Amino acid sequence: MNDLDRYDYAILGALQVDGTLSVAELAEKVGLSTTPCWKRLKRLEEDGYFDRRVAIVNRRKAGLPVTVFVSVRTSQHDEKWLAKFAAAVVALPEVQEFHRMSGDVDYLLKVVTTDIEGYDRFYKKLIKAAQLTGVSSAFSMEQIKYTTSLPLDLVSHGAGA
Repeated sequence: MNDLDRYDYAILGALQVDGTLSVAELAEKVGLSTTPCWKRLKRLEEDGYFDRRVAIVNRRKAGLPVTVFVSVRTSQHDEKWLAKFAAAVVALPEVQEFHRMSGDVDYLLKVVTTDIEGYDRFYKKLIKAAQLTGVSSAFSMEQIKYTTSLPLDLVSHGAGA
């Protein structure tokens, strides 16, 4: 598991909401003084608890209002095929998420694009990438919930919790 306590989880939680907090602001939010907060933050960074710090761009304002969930099936299941397919999909900028699945669907992609024509251009690149048995696309009609924050309250908060 991990050896994080409630202060560590509070730091992670606060930074999930606002990654621009200064150390002083963060310390105040989590109930620590600045130096201990900074030390904990550095340890969390060094231990790999942050994948990266980013700004989340509004996709609609940026001209990418269409989200498509693409289910891919294949009869190929060897490592060589997967390496080729994965490299091709990772190189497609429209792909926001790429998952290998259990069940009837082999791979699931979350794709953002400009419009139906933009998706058609993406689709044509995807089917050139590797031999596929089937591709099914589901267009998101409405985004009801969106978050990048992990539900940290579900995790035991270690010693001193």
